[in-house]
Parts: sequence; structure tokens; C-alpha cells
Amino acid sequence: MGISSCRFCDFERSGRNSFWIIRDRVVCGKGLKKGDGNLEGQVIENAVQETVQETVDKVNSNWDQIKAYFNGHIPDLISFGMKVVLSIVAFYVGTKLIKWLLKVAKRSMEKAGIDMGVAQFICSFGKFLLYLILIFNIATNFGVKESSVAALLGTAGVTIGLALQGGLENLSGGVMLLLFKPFQVGDYIIQDQAGGTEGTVYKVEMFYTTLITIDNKHVIIPNGKLSNSTIINVTAQNLRNLEIKVEISYDSDIKKAKKLLQHILQEDPGTKSDKDMLVFVDELADSAVVMGLRVWVPTDKYWKIKWRLNEKIKESFDANGISIPYPQMDVHVVETNKDK
Repeated sequence: MGISSCRFCDFERSGRNSFWIIRDRVVCGKGLKKGDGNLEGQVIENAVQETVQETVDKVNSNWDQIKAYFNGHIPDLISFGMKVVLSIVAFYVGTKLIKWLLKVAKRSMEKAGIDMGVAQFICSFGKFLLYLILIFNIATNFGVKESSVAALLGTAGVTIGLALQGGLENLSGGVMLLLFKPFQVGDYIIQDQAGGTEGTVYKVEMFYTTLITIDNKHVIIPNGKLSNSTIINVTAQNLRNLEIKVEISYDSDIKKAKKLLQHILQEDPGTKSDKDMLVFVDELADSAVVMGLRVWVPTDKYWKIKWRLNEKIKESFDANGISIPYPQMDVHVVETNKDK
């Protein structure tokens, strides 16, 4: 394009200087013939004709050069444009094909009974790999050599790996989670019980695991952190042992309280009567006798049964005169003899 710009500049300068060429010829007498009647008119006419002819010749010459320049580069421009169009089409079709392949693979793994977390991890890794292959093919379509692209990807991989060491840690953490399977999709887990995060496992991907909390929030935890922390899988077993403690006053009948608690456990439809049901005196506290009970319940109904039993215990104790005391302290004041 630098050549064509110069041609346009020459054309512009030639047109801009035409007036000065005519003036020079008129002043210098170029084109003047002795013996002519109207010397001034002929001089001007000849100068104008010569200048116009020279300008036209320059314009034609410049235009021919411009056409030759574009004619020489049009095939290259058309070829480049076709490559761009084909690359856009290839990317669009490739994206659709990748989504379809991932969907088919996920359905196949579900039918084969593969763990949902493993399936999600494989699909996530496969998506990354397929897009990498697609970009590699598009780059080679522009004439880039495969070896150059491979070297570039290798260098980029090393550079990114050094810059994103945490990402590699998360990737290896995801692999560890899939190998040892401390939890599955749908399990309720607690990560680092003291002030940690808890929720239902929603997705296990290459770098992150997503939990859904009780109040429907999404919590995204890096796999590296999750694999290196203490994980409590609440729903790993079908049954959980439910423990409830309740205080009664020292004046209340302990045996009567135990019978009431045993009756509540046996009558509740959610408790497992074929499993051990324990009712016991757990502690003699400062201001109350602490009664305890333990019973096996279905894991998915743990909280509903606990809340229902608490309500029944309160109602039964109130109806049978069992007092649940407030924390209290008896203070005895002893007067001393001032005369001593």
C-alpha cells in the first residue's frame, strides 16, 4: 500500500501544480511563434494544451500502476479472506460438534453407571482438549506449520504452568478426589468443620468443586484446597445416629422421665425400632440432671426427626409434670456475730 500512496501523492501534486506550469510557460514565452497575430492567446492556448496533456498522461500512468498493484495483490487478498471465512465457519461448526460430543459422552457414562463426579471431570477435561485441537487446526489453516504451533503451545504451556501453579495444584487435587472418591455428586459434605464450608456437592470439575448450601447459595472450592482439607461426608451412610440431650430439675422423677423418652422414641414413625434405642442420664450438672437419648434415623430425614422429637419431648414433659429448669444458683447468706 506504500506504492499506491505515493502514486496518489504524485497525482495530487501534478494537479496542484498545473496552474504554476501554465504560468511559467506564459511568462517565459514557451510555445510562442514569431509573426503570429495574437501572440498572447496562442501562448496561453499552447501552454494549457501541453499542461493538460502532461497531466492526463501522468494520471493515466499512475492509474495503470495502481491497477497493476491491486491486480497483483487481489489473489492474495481473496485467498486470505477465504481463509478467514473458512476459519470462522470451522470454529462455529467445531464448537457445535464439541458440545454434541460432550453431551453424547455424558449420556453414555450415565448409562454405564459411571460416577457423576467422574463424568463431569472427564467432560470438563475433554472440553479443554477438544478446543485446543480446534484452535490447532485453525492455526494450521493459515499456513502455520504444525511444528511451530506445537512448539508455541509447549512453550505457552510451560509458561502458564509456572505462572499458574495453583491451577496445576487444583487439577491434581481434582484427580485425587476422583481416584479416592471421598464424596460423590449429591452428597452433603462439611469441609474443615471449624468455620468451614458445607453443602451438597453439585459439580466436580477440572479445577473446582461446586457446593449448594442449605439456603441455595453456590460455593466454589478449589480442588487443591478441598483435597488437602478434612472432609466430613454427612450422607455417606444411609443411617445416622441421632443424639438429643435435655435437662430436668433435681426434683423431677428420673425414672418417669426415662419412660416418657422411651415411649416417644418407640412411637415416632421415623426412628428405627429394630436398632438400639438408648435413654440415659448423661450428667449431673450444677442446676439440672442432663438426660440423653440416642436413636438411629434415616440420613435424609435426620433434621426433620430431630426437630419433631424436640417438640414431642417438651409437650410430654409439660403434660406429665417434668420440669425443665432454667440455669440457677442457690446463694446462702450466713450472718456472723458482731460481738465476737
